[in-house]
Amino acid sequence: GKLLNGQVFDTSLSRDPLVVELGRKTVIPGLEQGLLGVCAGQKLKVTIPPHMAYGKRGFPPSIPSDAALEFEVDVVTLSKQTPWQRVVNNVIPLVCLALVPGLLCLIGVYLYTKSSTPKVSKKKLKEEKKKSKKK
Repeated sequence: GKLLNGQVFDTSLSRDPLVVELGRKTVIPGLEQGLLGVCAGQKLKVTIPPHMAYGKRGFPPSIPSDAALEFEVDVVTLSKQTPWQRVVNNVIPLVCLALVPGLLCLIGVYLYTKSSTPKVSKKKLKEEKKKSKKK
C-alpha cells in the first residue's frame, strides 16, 4: 500500500502474505470491495478514496487525514470456508448471543426465589428443634 505521492506505508513482500477473509472487516472497506470477484494468480491495482479508507482521522503517523490510497495486490490463493470455519464464524457467535440472556434470566430467577423465601435464624431453628423433641 502507498499514498498517491508514492510513499509506501505497508508491504507484505518482506513477510508472509496477508490473509484476508472477505466480509470479516479484516481490511479497510475499499480494499475489501476491490477484492470482490478476484481469481487466484490475478494482479490488480486498487485506488481507494479517503472515505473508503481511513477518512478524516487518517492512521498517524504513516497515513495522513483524507488520504487516497493505492494498493498493488497479487492474489496468491483463494479458499472457501470449511464447514467447521462456517460454524466457528457464524453459528457460535449466535449461540453465545442467545445463551447470555438465558443465563442472566436464570440467575435473576434464582436470586428472586432466594430473596423471597423467609429467613429463619439459627436461634429459632434450635428453639423449634427443642420444642419438637419435647412433644
